Amino acid sequence: MDSVFDELYEKYHHDLFQFLFYMVRDREQAEDLVQEVYIKVLNSYGRFEGRSSERTWLLSIARHVAIDFFRKQRSWRAKIIGSFDWTVKPIQDPQALPEEVALQKEEIQLMYQCLERCTLDQRSVLVLRFIQGLSVSETAEALGWTESKVKTTQHRALKHLRQQMEEEAAKGGWHHEKIPME
Repeated sequence: MDSVFDELYEKYHHDLFQFLFYMVRDREQAEDLVQEVYIKVLNSYGRFEGRSSERTWLLSIARHVAIDFFRKQRSWRAKIIGSFDWTVKPIQDPQALPEEVALQKEEIQLMYQCLERCTLDQRSVLVLRFIQGLSVSETAEALGWTESKVKTTQHRALKHLRQQMEEEAAKGGWHHEKIPME
């Protein structure tokens, strides 16, 4: 198993980290989640049937780990918000773009900001298709969806992302009629 694990790590570690980083937008958290993926891989590799590629299988596990992370965050945030005294200290959102994402072009920075406003499913499809470079069929395998659902979600995600970017660009005073997305 060690040689198989080493091979999986060598081939796919970067893809897993990159996928999780774009999902959670925090380097340390993405590293922690990658470790969770590898723990799940070690526990379940014997059940891997090879119906999909190892890459899509690993990305599917990574997606489920990210979903679990977001669920835990929601319940944690709800507890914090419920116990917070709003009259004493207002909350400020310190969320800035990570330096890995803070690219020179304003349109790229804007796209990453607006990507956060997409649903988890939309973000998953956009990251897998356009950042990870998976095909529609590979994305469908990784997500456990039909190709039709991937295409529909991709279409809606691009439309939503474009709309968000145009609204933000208008607020920022940029002189773009339409922001190209395809």
